[in-house]
Amino acid sequence: MRIGELAAAVGVTTRTVRHYHHQGLLPEPERLGNGYRNYTLRHAVVLARIRRLTELGLGLAEVRDVLADDAGKDLAEVLTELDEDLARQETAIRERRTRLKALLESADGLRAEGPVSPQLTSLLRDMKEMGDAAAHSPMAAKDREVLALIDTMAAVEDRERLMELMRAALTSPEGIAQAVRTYALLDELADADPDDPRVEEAARALADCLPRDLLPRAEISEDDSFLRAFYADFAPAQAEAIRRTLRILAGGQP
Repeated sequence: MRIGELAAAVGVTTRTVRHYHHQGLLPEPERLGNGYRNYTLRHAVVLARIRRLTELGLGLAEVRDVLADDAGKDLAEVLTELDEDLARQETAIRERRTRLKALLESADGLRAEGPVSPQLTSLLRDMKEMGDAAAHSPMAAKDREVLALIDTMAAVEDRERLMELMRAALTSPEGIAQAVRTYALLDELADADPDDPRVEEAARALADCLPRDLLPRAEISEDDSFLRAFYADFAPAQAEAIRRTLRILAGGQP
């Protein structure tokens, strides 16, 4: 993706993206031979998280602490300090304090990809029923990151619809068992070739795991820059399984 496409996808301006580069919050990608920067899904995930943190009222220095791997304050500590400050301005910022309280009371809201909306927090809490098998799955971790990215990008009504669809599909005993099986199949493809016969099995399992109304019945363009960045974040065989899944959900395959 180019900078304008990245900014539009996450809902910020290109000036904001450049400012985050300057502040050291968002890594700058390497430039292609034509001089343009090539942004990946990983940049979109980080940018979306920065947006969510700043919307909570965190300053950029606090965001930097939250994003730091080895140093700085963790998210719970930063949010607690912010809550103490907001208490001194209670009338003007009561709605923000309510949201912060909900995040601080929910472990799901403070996980690696947080903070997230109350709807996604609730869904992630219910998905914990998948147990250790999903908790230690690399693909499950990517799934949570993508859900958090969609949670930031989607309009409120679309987000609520998506979360309800996902809840219906993933929180029943049958849905949980199918999701755990699907994560395992996709994890096994980490070092496989795209033509591995297990790719088709994983694609069908993933399609069975997701609600059929998740995507509109329309042709999926392989030239879409966001989809290209999305696929590039996965191993080749995993990307091929996801590509086939999207075709199935969009009506391209039976």
